[in-house]
Order: sequence, then C-alpha cells, then structure tokens
Amino acid sequence: MPVREILKQPDDRLRQKADAVLTFGASLEALVEELEETMRAGTGGVGIAAPQIGEKLRLIVVDCRASLRPCKNHGLLYMANPFVDEIDGESLGREGCLSVPDWVGMVPRAKTIRVSFDDLLGNRQQIESTGFEARVIQHEIDHLDGILFTDRVISTKTLVRRL
Repeated sequence: MPVREILKQPDDRLRQKADAVLTFGASLEALVEELEETMRAGTGGVGIAAPQIGEKLRLIVVDCRASLRPCKNHGLLYMANPFVDEIDGESLGREGCLSVPDWVGMVPRAKTIRVSFDDLLGNRQQIESTGFEARVIQHEIDHLDGILFTDRVISTKTLVRRL
C-alpha cells in the first residue's frame, strides 16, 4: 500500500468534522493499512487519523508499543467511530503532530479514559486507557472533530519549534 501525503496546517480539510464509518470490509482494511504505513513513515508517529490523509472518516490508528512513556498499552489499535465515554483526572503533557510539523506544546488531557469504538468487523468494543496511550487516543479523536493540538495548548508561550 502506498504512503499517503499528510495534510499540514493550515489545510482547511483538517478543520472539517469527519463522517461515521458505515461500511466495514476490504476497503476499510486497505485504508487502515495506508494509515498505518503513512504513520510509520512519519517522524515519531504513534497515531494518525483518516482526515490527516484527506479521508473524511471517523477512523484512527494508534500504536504506543515502542513508546517509553508510561501507559496502559493495548498495542496496535484500529478504531472506527471512537467515542470517549468516561474521563478521569487531568495530566499536562507535551504533544506534537504529523500535521503540525516542527512544533510541540503543552496540552491538558484526561489521565484515564474509557473509549468505545468499532473494530474492523464493525463490532463495538470498549477499552480503558491511561497515560500516554490515553493522550494519543484523545489527540487523534480531536482530529475527527477538526481540532488540532495547537487549539488546546495551555498557552501559545508553550509552543516550541522542534530542532
């Protein structure tokens, strides 16, 4: 599968709300493969949302297995129509984004989340996630609603250019 171009801020497509995934099967699995390959081709990518490659669908890929940051790790996740059902606590952490290259900033997120989603067969699942993995899932779900991490930084003074 080809590595797709990642849309960059200020592309207006990053600000659109994504549509629900209604059809499951081979075409969705092919899109997930493209998302995963595109994420891995990016620098430090641990998550990606379909809108970041111009696909207006509520679909994300998350993989925190290689991260050294503490979290309850579920491995490689393919999540269609994800929704955060419950949140607990708050944590401030540094975030970056494949669609906002060269910038990082401090963003508040829930420490623990319970998230429901459809798997690639269309079966509804639910997991509890904590720490870094919870942060990544929340970041990617924001993309589905047209929200970038720069919208959530505690202060523009925390935005720093990566070297």
